[in-house]
Amino acid sequence: MSDQREQWSSKLGFILSTAGAAIGLGAIWKFPYVAGMNGGGAFFLIFIIFTVLIGLSMLVSEFIIGRGARREAITAYKTLAPQSAWVLVGRMGVLGCFLLLSFYCVVGGWVVLYSGFAISGKVIAEGADYGQLFAQVTGTPWIGLIGLALFLLINVIVLSFGIKNGIERANKYLMPLLFIFFLILVIRSLTLEGAMEGVRFFLQPDFSNITGEGILYALGQSFFSLAVGFSCMVTYSSYLNKNENIPAAASSVVVMNIFVSLLAGLAIFPVVFSFGLEPAEGPGLLFMVLPAAFSQMPFGGLFLSLFLLLFLFATLTSSFSLLEIIISAFTENNKRSRAKVALISGIVVFLAGIPAALSFGVLADVQLFGKTFFDATDYLVSNIMLPLGCLFIALFIVHRMDRKLVNEEFTAGNSLSAVWLSVWLFLMKWVVPITIIVVFINMLGLF
Repeated sequence: MSDQREQWSSKLGFILSTAGAAIGLGAIWKFPYVAGMNGGGAFFLIFIIFTVLIGLSMLVSEFIIGRGARREAITAYKTLAPQSAWVLVGRMGVLGCFLLLSFYCVVGGWVVLYSGFAISGKVIAEGADYGQLFAQVTGTPWIGLIGLALFLLINVIVLSFGIKNGIERANKYLMPLLFIFFLILVIRSLTLEGAMEGVRFFLQPDFSNITGEGILYALGQSFFSLAVGFSCMVTYSSYLNKNENIPAAASSVVVMNIFVSLLAGLAIFPVVFSFGLEPAEGPGLLFMVLPAAFSQMPFGGLFLSLFLLLFLFATLTSSFSLLEIIISAFTENNKRSRAKVALISGIVVFLAGIPAALSFGVLADVQLFGKTFFDATDYLVSNIMLPLGCLFIALFIVHRMDRKLVNEEFTAGNSLSAVWLSVWLFLMKWVVPITIIVVFINMLGLF
């Protein structure tokens, strides 16, 4: 099999690019409000356990599949398990990425709009009623659709030319800057009056507020925040050098992801309690709390603008990985024009995202299983399709993928190969599938 695929220029470039793909809306936008709705500290602790034991194991698995096949998601399963039904795992990943993008890009559009408003000084200038501004952005149909279109346009332009050089090079500078500005926000948030009440809510576990559905959300969040389950990382790792240490690279991404989730919680919840807001505010939590925090800082408008731009980049790098799995599925071996596929994909995702974009306005009263289009798609993707995708990937790598190839990919550059290989195989064979099945059974008992 000839291999014409590009490779990441360095291990650091791969880790930062993969972290950029994972660290986006999942860790910065979704985590704070999902944690706020599900018990705070108890949810965070369960999320960490799931991320370390299951999310990390899944990330290693997708890296092994991608680098082992050196192909994008659908072709990877065809290569590793020819003439079998396992290719459906890759196809489900493409479908899942499409559905995820249909609401992810809506939020990305909000970030684009807020970035523009912040640079022009219109966010903090709105005064203290940040909820009204958010309601205006999300509830006015043409504003929401413009945001969605602009966000997708950026994706289409970048992915039309390929993403390796731009993303990898930019991540080396912008990801560290994102951490720096996050730390600034955390420090400022912790100095607000009443901040410690928010810290206790976030870091002091209270399991009386945890439900079976909350545990399911924690599992789904661990998958969502690491971008595993839809084989996105299969595509990314197909460009990884054969000599790189997969477990170490995956561990670095997981540590960065948990750290960003910690920073997000410490940045958001102290402000929530300081300003008397509701921690279970929902998807708008970040967009109402960030302006409130920065408005209390010297040069707050400048800091808010810079942070939103960096947040926009983190959001884009995640959406790049999602759209890339769709585009690469149709451009493998240069069968089709990448630019044309990127444009068509962008248009289709835009059309699919219209119901989610209007879910906070004219379609707010339209319900699917008691949820808006936005919430129903989010629930389907995060709590059903992602766990199922992880379950199938676990079964594939343990029971179908060639064990010799698995061992070779896992142990490359790993001095603790025998120990960690045994631990990882045990987790993938027993802990991952059993946990997913038990959580699903518990979820079904809720209805």
